[in-house]
Amino acid sequence: MELLQLEYYGKTLRLEASMAGWQQLYWGEQIVSQITASEFAQGNKSHEFELLQQAANELPLTPDGEQSESVAIKCQLNVDLVWQPFSLNYSFYENGQLIKEDSRNEKDIEQQTPIKVASEPKKISLLGLGSLALKLFKSAKIIKVVLAGASVAAYSWFFSFQFAAALIACLVFHEYGHIRAMKYFGMKTKGIYLIPFVGGLAVSDEKINTRWQDVVISIMGPTFGLIMSLVCLIIYWLTGSEFFAGLATFNALLNLFNLLPILPLDGGHILKSISFSMNSKIGLLGCVLGAAAGVFISYVLGLALLGFLLLIGSVEIVFEWRARFNSHLLPLDRYGQLFSTAWYLLTVGALIGIIFYFAKSGDQLLSLPLIILGS
Repeated sequence: MELLQLEYYGKTLRLEASMAGWQQLYWGEQIVSQITASEFAQGNKSHEFELLQQAANELPLTPDGEQSESVAIKCQLNVDLVWQPFSLNYSFYENGQLIKEDSRNEKDIEQQTPIKVASEPKKISLLGLGSLALKLFKSAKIIKVVLAGASVAAYSWFFSFQFAAALIACLVFHEYGHIRAMKYFGMKTKGIYLIPFVGGLAVSDEKINTRWQDVVISIMGPTFGLIMSLVCLIIYWLTGSEFFAGLATFNALLNLFNLLPILPLDGGHILKSISFSMNSKIGLLGCVLGAAAGVFISYVLGLALLGFLLLIGSVEIVFEWRARFNSHLLPLDRYGQLFSTAWYLLTVGALIGIIFYFAKSGDQLLSLPLIILGS
């Protein structure tokens, strides 16, 4: 991941690193220093390289008015890196003279914009034209309207038009939670797309830099969904309307499935960020035991389908755990891991509680979400 950006002689000097221990220092698009992966993933590291003044078009002139020979500039970047909790102290020297000295924290990483490396123009191909057509397809506002209409028609076919419209409102509110989280981190968004029988999609052109951003953006959708179900529950208590009871329980079911630890669902992103931030086998063991406990509780409560999907998702994340060091995302610190886990478990527990509450009513339709989970 990108840890540092400095302007130097008209180009950007940027430092990229991973928890595996490797570091690469770029001046523009050129690698000027590299440290290979090792067991020492953090601590003090030093990058030394040389540049010629002619690269900056600053060659001194001789008495005859001609340019003199190029002069080498000796550069040195010292970095003191700690991953959890993240901190970076650095000092940059030119010919032994201190040029800049500063530090960075997680907030700085969240707010930075990654440098887009220029690439050679690609030849026109059918694949390229298809990609361009897809971008135009996604950017067209009319497509949002068409997809929303298709979603209403699809859900109306299974339920009533009123219930379908209300369910679409719940999906939009869920995706709005993702949008609000993206805007909180200063990310530009392109809006919400509804997909029939799938749900919705909150789209952004910008990439995240930290695991914390991934957790917050992912979990805010189900959190907003939980708020919607609670609002419907309160309206049901006040009015006794079965319509709001059905909306509360089916919305809870949709958001609960979204929290399954299976990529690309929200739950997959959340648990992957938590487990990939654990920098030891003890952390992985804790994650495995937690998943096993979740599977056990699911079967005890008679939620066989939920337990089975939870098991599959957990195994998938465990198999990908070794790749955590190669990620460009800044890992969660211990506080972030604990807070994210508690937020996830509380949201899951509240959604299951809503489903159980309405299943006790004896109504066949309101008991359907629990029947699905127990299948």
